[in-house]
Amino acid sequence: MAGRLVIVGAGQAAFALAAKLRALKDDRPITIIGLEDVLPYQRPPLSKKYLMGEMSFDRLEFRPAEWFVENDVEIRLSTWVEEIDRAGKSVRMQDGSTLSYDKLVLATGATPRTLPAAIGGDLGGVLTVRDKRDADQLKQEMLPGRRLLVIGGGYIGLEAAAVARKLGLDVALIEMTERILQRVAAPETAGIMRDIHLANGVSIREKTGLTRLIGKEGRVSAAELSDGSIIDVDLVIAGIGVAPNDRLARESGLEVGNGIVVDAFTRTSDPDIHAVGDCALLPMNGNSVRLESVQNAVDQAEAAAHVLAGAEKAYEPKPWFWSDQYDVKLQIAGFNLGYDETVLRPGQREGSHSVWYFQQGRFIAVDAINDAKAYVTGKKLLDTGTQPNRDILADHSADLKSLLA
Repeated sequence: MAGRLVIVGAGQAAFALAAKLRALKDDRPITIIGLEDVLPYQRPPLSKKYLMGEMSFDRLEFRPAEWFVENDVEIRLSTWVEEIDRAGKSVRMQDGSTLSYDKLVLATGATPRTLPAAIGGDLGGVLTVRDKRDADQLKQEMLPGRRLLVIGGGYIGLEAAAVARKLGLDVALIEMTERILQRVAAPETAGIMRDIHLANGVSIREKTGLTRLIGKEGRVSAAELSDGSIIDVDLVIAGIGVAPNDRLARESGLEVGNGIVVDAFTRTSDPDIHAVGDCALLPMNGNSVRLESVQNAVDQAEAAAHVLAGAEKAYEPKPWFWSDQYDVKLQIAGFNLGYDETVLRPGQREGSHSVWYFQQGRFIAVDAINDAKAYVTGKKLLDTGTQPNRDILADHSADLKSLLA
């Protein structure tokens, strides 16, 4: 039996790693260390079905407490690691106690970026969206008729705006760059999603930043925008991205970039320490990327489990993502980094579309808006390394299935 595995973090990647090791019949002692006071749970439904009261929290838990006992996985909640002693192969907890490890996995995730206190970021009613505590606070704050300002036009901001509108709030969204989804999607996808939000009553201002938040009795009451206007608000959600939780890695001397640097086998610069999930900066197609998705958290963690169990098999990311907004499902296969051409294609159903991304003529990703056939087809093409026939893609009357023939 191998020595103790310590997993720092108790999110999707941490649970997937422990579960996969047990599925592989690996019986080494496993300890998971989690900052929150609840068992590992799914995060995506937090800001949607849970927030809207359509799903209870117990349905979000990956497994009940009995699973951890039956599988001999020790889980320590409401605690955290202060320091890694790489030479002594131990971690020091916040209470001063230590825990020795044979292998260590950092599954520390990421933390939402917050607004500076100097511009009102510390006022009451200024929130982020990430964990159960955030969702519980939002449940209390997102009341019908309230005026919400969403800062940031990425997926987090757009999803928050959609839920708020469904809950009956008056929603304004600002994005400081040229357009919403500037960093993650083509103008065609952004335009479609913008129209959907406008049709649902969201006020969107692009090329507009936040100058400061104005408070009254310690709570946000208005926002001054970069165009000089001032709008009254009752609530603010900052959807301005996340920062990888890499403090432990950095302070212990591991190689760190925009996240904890790992190789194709999930190992850090210390071969006895691995990193998985949102905190990991991994190699992909000649680039170093962080993939902030459930899919990557699970797949990379399971790849790490195989490596820990003795298989020297590299992790080859095959990214896919999704975003639910109103009755629209946006599904994404592939990774569009470095695209130089797009093809917009209408779907067979009203309101469905797909955007196909190419880099130097090579197909690299697809966005499918209420178009499951486009998503499934694009994903299969990417998984098999097959290039789509451009004539068929350009023919809007052609059946996408013929791309797989």
